[in-house]
Amino acid sequence: MAATETTTAKTPPGPGTPGSGTPGPGAPGPGAPGPGKNADDLAGLEAGLDALETVREQRVPVREVLLRKVLPPVTAVALVLVVWQLLVSGGVTDSYKLPPPSAVWDSLTAMWLQGTLLDVLWTSVSRALLGFLMALAIGTPLGLLVARVRVVRAAIGPILSGLQSLPSVAWVPPAVLWLGLNDSMMFAVILLGAVPSIANGLVAGVDQVPPLFLRAGRTMGATGLRGARHIVMPAALPGYLAGLKQGWAFSWRSLMAAEIIASSPDLGLGLGQLLENGRNNIDMPGIFLAIILILVVGVAIDLLVFSPLERWVLRSRGLLVRS
Repeated sequence: MAATETTTAKTPPGPGTPGSGTPGPGAPGPGAPGPGKNADDLAGLEAGLDALETVREQRVPVREVLLRKVLPPVTAVALVLVVWQLLVSGGVTDSYKLPPPSAVWDSLTAMWLQGTLLDVLWTSVSRALLGFLMALAIGTPLGLLVARVRVVRAAIGPILSGLQSLPSVAWVPPAVLWLGLNDSMMFAVILLGAVPSIANGLVAGVDQVPPLFLRAGRTMGATGLRGARHIVMPAALPGYLAGLKQGWAFSWRSLMAAEIIASSPDLGLGLGQLLENGRNNIDMPGIFLAIILILVVGVAIDLLVFSPLERWVLRSRGLLVRS
């Protein structure tokens, strides 16, 4: 009887089975990233996106700052002085009508040596700043009230727009009759000139707030004063800041008008009164000096206060790249 040998055929290992060199359907291939590698790639992608969104701030060399920000205005001032001197040297008009720059410098030097220059500047600047702060305290809640309450807006809104277009000098005569020749009259003129501008600026800023912000604030419970503080005011800050700049301009111009028209020894000598004294004495160098000082104060306040505030607001909203 022939022996029948039964041989067991070995089945070659299939893909995915132990001992096979071929990965299974669910197993990572030899070039496929593992869990750790996926996490590293995701972290690298996030870091790349953050780098794209982040503005790298670099310190600008002093030389570049001087060339870009200091040299242009200095050049403009020098050009004005050269043209001024050329007009005087060419005899375009009489010297008592257009004094040379050297005569204005002599007037400035004389006031400095007499010790009156800083007193005159401080008299006007302190009044303007105090009046502006008072206008800020009144105009801000008034603007919020007009912007958020429809009945108040319908009643007061047109009046504020009309007051803003009214020349500030028109308030000087009634203010003198109401309050007399004193600082209260000066502050009243400043308030009547600056409050409408601040209030209207805030109203314009509130009108530009996206309604989605207001709905989100109400959803989170920010209503009433909390909503005005945490939602409305931050969102309306650009328009509000524009109103503040205009309010300061009205404050300064209103004060100059009041000081020119209303003169009294009790009021002290301010820039407006200095300008009026130059007219009464036919002192053209003194008149030009007063005009230049008024201009310098206005430019200084804008450069030292409002321009940094504007840059901060724009930068905080990603609208300005620091350079």
